[in-house]
Amino acid sequence: MTGTVNDRDMHDQLLDGMDLERERGVTIKASAVRMNHLDEINGLMELNLIDTPGHVDFSYEVSRALAACEGALLVVDASQGIEAQTLANLYLALELDLDIVPIINKVDLDSARTEDVKIEIGDLLGVEYDSIVSVSAKNGFNMESVLDSIVNEIRCPLLTETEQLRGLVFDSHYDSYKGVVAYIRIVDGVLDGSQPVRMMQSDTTFDPIEIGYFAPHMTSAKGLVQGQVGYIATGIKNVQDCRVGDTLVIGGTNDIIPLDGYRPAKPMVYAGIFPVEGDDYQILKDSIEKLQLNDPALIYSPEVSHALNFGFRVGFLGMFHMEIVQERLEREYDLDIIATAPSVEYQVVSNDGEEHIIRSPSEMPEPNLIDVIREPWMAVNIYAPLKYYGVVMELATKRRGVFVEEQHVGGQRIVLVFKMPLSELIVDFFDKLKSSTRGFGSLDYQFDSYIVGDLVKLTILVNDQSVDSLAMIVHKDDAYVTGQRLITKLKKLIPRQLYPVAIQASASGRIISRANVRALRKDVLAKCYGGDITRKKKLLAKQKEGRKRLKMVGNVEIPQEAFMAVLSVKD
Repeated sequence: MTGTVNDRDMHDQLLDGMDLERERGVTIKASAVRMNHLDEINGLMELNLIDTPGHVDFSYEVSRALAACEGALLVVDASQGIEAQTLANLYLALELDLDIVPIINKVDLDSARTEDVKIEIGDLLGVEYDSIVSVSAKNGFNMESVLDSIVNEIRCPLLTETEQLRGLVFDSHYDSYKGVVAYIRIVDGVLDGSQPVRMMQSDTTFDPIEIGYFAPHMTSAKGLVQGQVGYIATGIKNVQDCRVGDTLVIGGTNDIIPLDGYRPAKPMVYAGIFPVEGDDYQILKDSIEKLQLNDPALIYSPEVSHALNFGFRVGFLGMFHMEIVQERLEREYDLDIIATAPSVEYQVVSNDGEEHIIRSPSEMPEPNLIDVIREPWMAVNIYAPLKYYGVVMELATKRRGVFVEEQHVGGQRIVLVFKMPLSELIVDFFDKLKSSTRGFGSLDYQFDSYIVGDLVKLTILVNDQSVDSLAMIVHKDDAYVTGQRLITKLKKLIPRQLYPVAIQASASGRIISRANVRALRKDVLAKCYGGDITRKKKLLAKQKEGRKRLKMVGNVEIPQEAFMAVLSVKD
């Protein structure tokens, strides 16, 4: 409608540039775009839009985009109504004092509850029901009203008299030719590329290689002025020197107050990522560094595993975030990697009163050295139609969830509030909620507190060797059942050898489950046609001795599926 993109270049999911986004139908990376709109009253208006993800795992991406804006469109599905993530992101926007324009989309659907949803939004925001814009983005119905609302209800950027440059870096990516490309919002002054500029946090000075804006592809320009959003190609090759949240200033100036930037994201889930080929370790390190530039919520540290050699312990915001990072490493950097089962961050207090942060089960001290183990609990809000009340209650309580309260939000919808351990929430809780509520349930969670739990380390031994990458921390009451299920799964997944392989689960210092992977049988008696039985016994004894020797030096290859079996062990 604004003529930003030619008809021949127009296609579905235009701002979702990654193949992964297009395949999954979700937004993973925020995208910026500049549009020009001719308004009848105000004349030509320049609109700078940032399209953000909606999934709870990418709320950090949303918070960064919101900090660079004056207002936000709150788009609500006419059939689904207000969802948990809707509220979480709305509160983020209100905290930053943004102008909110509510929009109801998909009113063309047969299942649309437009009037009910209008009442829900009106009560939530305290606005007139009639002022809420109802549209169908798919067939273009009433879309002019959206542009009018943006122009009339969202304030223009404040223009200050200062000529000193201050720009907020809200995103970035790495380019082989241009180095780090920083996405910036100019808060004060003008960026024209005539002088060297400096990153305040890292104190790195550089001459801009290229300045431009997104239309929606990168388009070079002479400069950027106050209020505009664009990019600057820095030429910086060290990704550590350009951080999201940094303030961009003119090279020689020192007396400038930096912009607020962002609170660092706190990872919720940790997993080991290892290259299948040991030689790819350095490539994996460089790839994670470049991904971190584009995704500051990612944190990593080196890790060594007896089974998988050298790799990294990587922190993620959630399981979906972990899945996306793993796929991006494999696709964009052509890496073959193994990811271990996810774990959360535990606080372990030893007998001498010292507190340790444990991010991997392999770091857990011996049971006799531990005084208490605290695990993270989350405050969980589940939104669902009233008829699924019993299903949601059963699902949450099975995962050690503690019921807090319920709230009726009208239109036969209910909000159930629980407290639940993060370890029970991360793996497949969201999928189970969606399937048990036929897609109508949604959830949002935030950290509540660390609570002392009766937890034990479940260790897996393959061929009498402890496989640290398969270890997990579980509740003592669940250890036996979890161990049995995991051993049953591993027995099917670990390939047979020329000797029998024992798989065992151990917890609290004792073996709680065992299974044997049968040996591949070689018929050593095939050439014996009758004769004395002692000859046959001698050949079988020789085979037995050979297997015993092979077992001592044998190395059992553990496939990727075995590490992923830990994820579905609750099924």
